[in-house]
This record gives sequence, C-alpha cells and structure tokens, in this order.
Amino acid sequence: MKKNSRLVYFNGSFVQEDEAKISIYDSALMFGDMVFEMTRSFKKEHFKLKEHIDRLFLGLKILKINLKISKDELIKICEQTAEANDHLFNKNDEHRLMIDVSRGILGIYEDVTGLQKGPNIIVADFPLRWTVKGMGELFNKGINMVITSQRVIPSHLMDPKIKNRSRLFYLNANIEASLFKGENNWALLLDPDGYIAEGTGDNFFIVKDDILYTPRDHTVLNGITRQTIIDISEDLDLEVFEKDISVDDVKVADEAFFTGTAAEVTPVVQVDQSKIGDGMTGKITKKVQKEYFDLIRGKNTKYDHWLTRV
Repeated sequence: MKKNSRLVYFNGSFVQEDEAKISIYDSALMFGDMVFEMTRSFKKEHFKLKEHIDRLFLGLKILKINLKISKDELIKICEQTAEANDHLFNKNDEHRLMIDVSRGILGIYEDVTGLQKGPNIIVADFPLRWTVKGMGELFNKGINMVITSQRVIPSHLMDPKIKNRSRLFYLNANIEASLFKGENNWALLLDPDGYIAEGTGDNFFIVKDDILYTPRDHTVLNGITRQTIIDISEDLDLEVFEKDISVDDVKVADEAFFTGTAAEVTPVVQVDQSKIGDGMTGKITKKVQKEYFDLIRGKNTKYDHWLTRV
C-alpha cells in the first residue's frame, strides 16, 4: 500500500483511491444514474449521518436500485472509512464523506466479462478544507444571489426527493452565475412556474417581519440543513412557513440566507447585485446562525442525538 494513500470503500473492501474504478458501461456514466450523499463532521462528529443515509435509501427505493446492505451497515462503513483515513488529516481538519451508489452496468453489456454485476457503492473521505475554504468570511459578509435563466427540472420529470448525479442543470446555473459581475455570486434557480426553487446545493429562506419563509418542497430537495432550521425554529421563537416565493418577495424581503451541508447558514445580502434589506447580514439570520453553529458543535445537548463520532 502506498504511504499516505487515501483508502476508499469500494464494493465490499477498502482499496486505494486510484483503484476504485467503475466500468465505462456503468449507468452512472451513461445516464447520471447514481444516488449520492455528502456528509460532514463538526469537531470530528458527523452531523445527522442517519438522516443522510435515510435519504440515500429513499432515492435508491424510488429508482429501484437494490443495494444489498442495510442502513446500519452503511453507517458502519462510513465510520470505518473515516477511521481508515484519519491519519491523513490535520488536527483541525473535518471529515467530508461522499457516498455514491450506481445501478451498475447496463443490461446490454452484462455479457462483457470481468465487470461488476449489480450496484456499485463507493464511500470516500476528504478533508473538508478542500471544499469550504473561505466560507468563514462569507458567514459574516454574505453573498450575492444570481437568479439564473436555468430552471430546476419539473418534479413530474424528476422526483426532487432523489439526490442524484444527473445535475447538468445545476452546472449550467453555476456557469451562468460565474459570469455575473462582482464576487461571491451563487446561483438561484426558479421552478417551472417562475417561483424561487433552490440553489445548486443549497436551500433558500427569506425573512420578512421576523418570520421565516422557504419554498415548498414539491420542486426542491428537502435538505438536511433546511429541515434542521425548520425543526429548531421553535426554540428561537420563530415562525416558519413553506410557500411559493416570488422574485418580488425576495426583493422586498428584510433578510435572506442559504442553507446546506457545506453552506451551513450563509447570508444572502444581494440579489443580482441589488441589496436585500440594508445589504448586511440581518439579526434573524445571525440568530439562526448562532443556534445552528452551537448545535452542530455539540453546545446544545438537546440535539446530541444528531451527532455521530468519527
């Protein structure tokens, strides 16, 4: 084994990452036919790992991918993957687990010899610093939201409960946002009816008169962090309503923020370079941030059951 080589769980065993290979005939490559989850740790404890695994299995069920391991077994695999790679992490590094499950090779290629039959499962672990560098600054000053021409896929064509790798529409939106003037531009997509839907890996909230509003989940992925904010709102004496949110609603909002596993709670202070509210991180956003940051770092024992030591 190579020194300092990352180990990846691949179809039942741990291999070096350059040995974890799927077939060119795999349906993930052909159709983006792959369900995935990305989880992360805070102070070496994974946040809502069980909920991520539950959502993964829901996607597998909808897509009729028969993974022959249980949820508990997959949680154990995640823990083992983190442990196997922990020596590669610096003291303050957090874990970023990526779980991918594909259907496997397409039926017309099943006679090709030497290929994995059935689903492929891959669990990889990376230092989180690779993917969220600079996020701390954005938690304070916020970002500009770019409403893109690219819209989400209608729910009757793709069930939003499936977190899948068919994400070209997200990529298109990110490219469009990257061409917008200024810095820290994040894409926000509309639904087919022109209402606010979601970011390309984030859910969206606005604040108006100290009340939280978020798009209904009929066209968006019900994110783990989104649901967390809804769940803890009662502790903060905040009302939350799921509703259709128009672009005009955003423009007259007092505050706005994105939520997500990587984004956590990121203030949105502008839309298309026009200020939301006073163009600063608002008091309600700061209140939600503090409560969320406390619970993910184990400072609120009420929610210790959401944390899994890795």
